[in-house]
Amino acid sequence: MASTSASVAFLGIGLMGSRQAKRLLDAGYPLTAWNRSREKAEAFAASGARVVDAASEAVSNADVVILMLENGKIVTDVLFSQGVAGALRPGTILVDMSSIKPAEAQEHAKHLKERGVHHIDAPVSGGTLGAEQGTLAIMAGGEAEIFGRVEPILKFMGRPVHVGPHGAGQLAKLANQIIVGVTIGAVAEALLLAQRGGADPAKVREALRGGFAESRILELHGQRMVERDFVTKGRSVTHLKDLDNALDVAERIELDALPYTSLTADLFRGLIENAGDLDHSGLLTELERRNAVEV
Repeated sequence: MASTSASVAFLGIGLMGSRQAKRLLDAGYPLTAWNRSREKAEAFAASGARVVDAASEAVSNADVVILMLENGKIVTDVLFSQGVAGALRPGTILVDMSSIKPAEAQEHAKHLKERGVHHIDAPVSGGTLGAEQGTLAIMAGGEAEIFGRVEPILKFMGRPVHVGPHGAGQLAKLANQIIVGVTIGAVAEALLLAQRGGADPAKVREALRGGFAESRILELHGQRMVERDFVTKGRSVTHLKDLDNALDVAERIELDALPYTSLTADLFRGLIENAGDLDHSGLLTELERRNAVEV
């Protein structure tokens, strides 16, 4: 699979998928693109991609199929209701880079195996910037040998790491989303406290950089909070979905107390209900609302 002669079908040309697909095109992979709204995929025709109307048509001659879809329900629908699973050739490797429940990934792997199709669940972290720069953290679950065969392709999109069997990639993504979500909340609380107490939040952020509080969240999301730039780069709706999935897994494996995850999910729920689907750094606005802080 190291050769760029391997044909790739990319299903899901959204905020993330469009940038990932472009990197594969730039690397020289023959690529077929499909998206529910065709116009998003059409932009890739000029770069040499084949654009099709049906997901099943996109995968029929592919060596590797990559999915970057919104949630598990949509992944299941595309695979088993829109004819993708039936159109896949035996031996094809399907890499699902969507963020879904681990149990859903395991179920998909089981049904695809019955058809002779290999499955890797490989959700990502790093946002649109990471997708554009090819620096995504890629967390892969499935058979190690199959992962090794698609690893060269994944490396054009970021840093792939095999973390365990089917579903393990999704578990790693949920762990990532807990850390990111809770840290966004912590940065928002800290900057709100600083501002309310009379300090300059921009200068506070600058002062904290390089100390024990340093993180990518403080660097990137903290800057968005200071500038009040909440244009969507990471969707709050998606982040809430992931936190709810984490709580669902916790219940299944009898972890009764994940207080930070529960509280952060509650904050995101309030954000979405009161302000809409802002960038997840917009969690600051929900804390401002709960504290009756006028901006």
